[in-house]
Amino acid sequence: MVRQPVVAGQFYPENKKILEKEINEILTNIPTQKIAGKILGVVVPHAGYPYSGSTAGYAYKAVANKDYQTVILIGPTHYVFFDGAAVYSQGSWQTPLGEVPVDEELARSIINQYDQINDLPQMHRQEHSLEVQIPFLQKTLTNFKIVPIMLCEPSFELCEQLAKAIANAVKNKNVLLLASSDLYHGYSYTECKKTDSLTLSYLEKFDPKGLYQSLKQHKAQACGGYPIVVVMLASKLLGATHSKILHQTNSNDVIGEKGGYCVGYASAVFYRSESKSEKSTDNNESAAIELTTQEQRELIRIARTTIENYIRGQKVPEFTPLTEKLKEKYGVFVTLHKKGELRGCIGYVQGIKPLYQAVSEMAIASATEDPRFPKVTTNELKDIDIEITVLTPLKRITDINEIQIGKHGLVIRRGGYQGLLLPQVATEQGWDRKTFLEHTCWKAGLPSDAWQDKNTEIYIFSGTIIHE
Repeated sequence: MVRQPVVAGQFYPENKKILEKEINEILTNIPTQKIAGKILGVVVPHAGYPYSGSTAGYAYKAVANKDYQTVILIGPTHYVFFDGAAVYSQGSWQTPLGEVPVDEELARSIINQYDQINDLPQMHRQEHSLEVQIPFLQKTLTNFKIVPIMLCEPSFELCEQLAKAIANAVKNKNVLLLASSDLYHGYSYTECKKTDSLTLSYLEKFDPKGLYQSLKQHKAQACGGYPIVVVMLASKLLGATHSKILHQTNSNDVIGEKGGYCVGYASAVFYRSESKSEKSTDNNESAAIELTTQEQRELIRIARTTIENYIRGQKVPEFTPLTEKLKEKYGVFVTLHKKGELRGCIGYVQGIKPLYQAVSEMAIASATEDPRFPKVTTNELKDIDIEITVLTPLKRITDINEIQIGKHGLVIRRGGYQGLLLPQVATEQGWDRKTFLEHTCWKAGLPSDAWQDKNTEIYIFSGTIIHE
């Protein structure tokens, strides 16, 4: 039994190459946010990709390349009414990117625990809330299965039963719980901002019962609010202790027009904080540089101000470091994009200058010295987006299994040749470890298999990625 896509060509592209390109561009333009623990559950919006795709990308960037065996997707129904929970228990789901198998054993285990949890694949036939999540999962995870579940108007008792059934069934499995939901729907931008703030406050407090009651009282709004309640309850049962809102926006802000119909979007995660023993295992793996939101904004401001002044022939100001952290010396790359396409990228591999100064210098270099591109012109400034990657010190490795796709960048050296690729490149391109090594060799001007040569030095580093 293969569920065919019903909203390909409407909510997301039906052409495979166009779909891959769109998702890659979304993920490329999203900063990596450090989550200090294991992510057990996520909340993701489900509107058309041009509207909510970027917000959804924050959740998918957070779980990219994690080794989840199964994703349990829980979403609302927009087209049919039914009692209980509707599970899709067998076969596979198809998208333009291929088929994803249903975890039939896990689905059956969930169904068998409570009478109100039913095998109802027909209820999923026309629903988009879960379908739109599959292509993102296909681009960020590998070798995973799914268990799709839909809810209509469940009691809190049913929410608890479904959460318990999931928690009981997934013991000793590495599973991701996903709640698919948009937020406010209506014609008031002001009301959208106010209502979404209330709704998300329950996620921030990790308060599933409070959210359920507020939804019933028509105060909080989320079309997938009950799936969120279930994911919060199940995440808690599996050991989640913290929540984090990754991104929030609405359709008016996305299209840049206030007024008319407005829908709220947000991405969030529920996670189990790391124990001391878990943290200690990462001591030798170049943990990413931690920068506050204020420090990140300041570095973007420095880069933007520098580029605009320099390109316009004006004097670049002498910046004063906002914090002590910005005085520290780190390797840093400044990357420019123009309408989603690379427009320049240059940086310091190692920390030779204070971070705030290095960003200013590399901003000029990326705009004027990248040999692949002409200098940025004044007319282009309005279309340029800035990305800054702050590098940890290089760590030489002898075992390529230390390389973690999505976390580590690579430097390869042999003789007078050197090549560097930032951590986000492998994720954007969907490369595995071997392909990442081969492309870094090419970047160094070496044969693609040079990484296997005993005279080749391989280094890893982590990067804190900051987007304008």
